[in-house]
Amino acid sequence: MTTPGLLALADGTLYRGVSVGASGYAVGEVVFNTAMTGYQEVLSDPSYHQQIVTLTVSHVGNTGANPDDDEAAAPQCAGLIVRDVPRRTSSWRATESLPDYLARSGVVALAEIDTRALTRRLRDHGSQDGCLVAGDALSPEEAVAAARAFGGLAGADLAKVVSIVQRTTWRDGSVRWLGEVHAATHTRPEPGRHVVAYDFGVKRNILRMLVDRGCRVTVVPAETPASEVMALAPDGVFLSNGPGDPEPVTYAQEAIRAFVAAGLPVFGICLGHQLLCLALGARSLKMKFGHHGANHPVRDHDTGQVLITSQNHGFAIDAATLPEALRVTHTSLFDGSLQGVAHATLPVRSFQGHPEASPGPHEVGYLFDRFVHDMDQRAAAGAAHA
Repeated sequence: MTTPGLLALADGTLYRGVSVGASGYAVGEVVFNTAMTGYQEVLSDPSYHQQIVTLTVSHVGNTGANPDDDEAAAPQCAGLIVRDVPRRTSSWRATESLPDYLARSGVVALAEIDTRALTRRLRDHGSQDGCLVAGDALSPEEAVAAARAFGGLAGADLAKVVSIVQRTTWRDGSVRWLGEVHAATHTRPEPGRHVVAYDFGVKRNILRMLVDRGCRVTVVPAETPASEVMALAPDGVFLSNGPGDPEPVTYAQEAIRAFVAAGLPVFGICLGHQLLCLALGARSLKMKFGHHGANHPVRDHDTGQVLITSQNHGFAIDAATLPEALRVTHTSLFDGSLQGVAHATLPVRSFQGHPEASPGPHEVGYLFDRFVHDMDQRAAAGAAHA
């Protein structure tokens, strides 16, 4: 027997479906994601905190779920909307079905929604606040009222909400991460440069990408002052992805200014990119419906190459407000929005997309290589002056 479900948008529009997850209701900003694969990575990406994700691909759940594909300790999105969930899971890696994964994790999810109609509404009118109901937790009228009461993500500092609460390390062999231990999946280089990574909602694969390049990674909470990071003697500072509005995350902007002033190599992704630009004088803006997907073309201005990238952001940096110290390195070929910057004289870079998500599949990984090169160059310069 199926459990009926309901999506109510703040404009009063109702969509009816059936539950394929936990019972109850959830509120958040409703967005659409155009990726064809990787639904588990989407669900567990902390950048989706307080967002209800609509997947535009028709069939979701074919390969089930498994603990290795999670980008965080648990799903992070507020809810999930899909057109169809297959009756059977078909993958040797699966340890459970998608509905079981969602129910176990407490994620409200609906299927049999007209996702094409919903996506068109979000694309034409912009992302909306919504309420997802599975069962009889709320009436349609109550669901619309809950959607309108959500308040949106503008002005919301969510980085400190999803961040770890104490400093930790990520290393291979016995990876210590929020009390979890995982065996190494393959041989990694001996640890080299020490990277301090700010956790604004960091994805696990970002940390793997750094370790794959021989980095020793210390992860710190979002609100860690620059002085504490400097005391760890880092070779470079990484600014992670994360959810919410970058503007109110002023504590991170203050720390970033200190790292730039000290000449440390800095590399930011997604929210980290936005925070870096804000710290140096740029302004941010709320996008109409954001970029969410794994098929976004981005031009690298330095090489002329077109990259196929993964994207997940509802805020962006206004390129017209960039300070003279920052130059544009990457631009979206979908809408011309800013995708990357580099400092004119310092080893400071950032990228709006997610190079660790590998939709290309590996063509954007060079951004991590550049970060490591910046650290090596600074170390070599220091040795020459010693």
